[in-house]
Amino acid sequence: MSGHSQFKNIMNRKGAQDKARARVFSKCAREITVAVKTGGADPNSNPRLRLAIQNARSENMPKDNIERAIAKGSQSADTSNYEEVRYEGYGPGHVAIIVEALTDNRARTAPNLRALFTKRGGSFGDTVLFNFEKIGYLEFPLAVATADAMFEEALNAGADDVQTTESAHEITCKPEDLGAVRDALEQKLGTPNVARIDWKPTVETPITDLETAQKLMSFVEDLNEDDDVQRVITNADIAEDILAQL
Repeated sequence: MSGHSQFKNIMNRKGAQDKARARVFSKCAREITVAVKTGGADPNSNPRLRLAIQNARSENMPKDNIERAIAKGSQSADTSNYEEVRYEGYGPGHVAIIVEALTDNRARTAPNLRALFTKRGGSFGDTVLFNFEKIGYLEFPLAVATADAMFEEALNAGADDVQTTESAHEITCKPEDLGAVRDALEQKLGTPNVARIDWKPTVETPITDLETAQKLMSFVEDLNEDDDVQRVITNADIAEDILAQL
């Protein structure tokens, strides 16, 4: 491969990474702004804002960006009015998909998502929530505690389960207990990398062929590229050998 081609490929990847990073920062900023509008600019008295700031920091969002998002939400002149909307449907491989969005125009968001589902051969608007359980989810870096210590601390804080993986301590709890569990663990272990309400699959859809896995990942990427979409959750269970090929 020529040096020019190598440079072009590197720049294309760099451009894609920068674009993805900008998109993530934009979504974090929108969540922070909405949190300020609904609960005030003081994270100490606004749990949603505190959570939004934590999640923004976990994405390495610069401090200046966070402060600008807070300031925007505090300005009375800002007339943007976002609402939380959840969409459901099926994607490639009949995988159940939940799409969480923050939008100021449902008449824009729903048709855009419907078009993406249709383009990918999916089904938009079907109820899929019966495949998931709503939970509180926290994630701490491995360095803060041993697996045994984290298990004990989390259960004492009111968590339901703790899993220590190769990359993090993952804690789950009841959605209504998330704030209390987070606060208790913060006092002992510091700020978590992630703290959010999440959806945990209770029924998984196995993906055992490469083509379907590629189609699904491409579809999820397309969904995430929509500015109104905050998160995409699936119940896909991709086989280990397929993951290795991906």
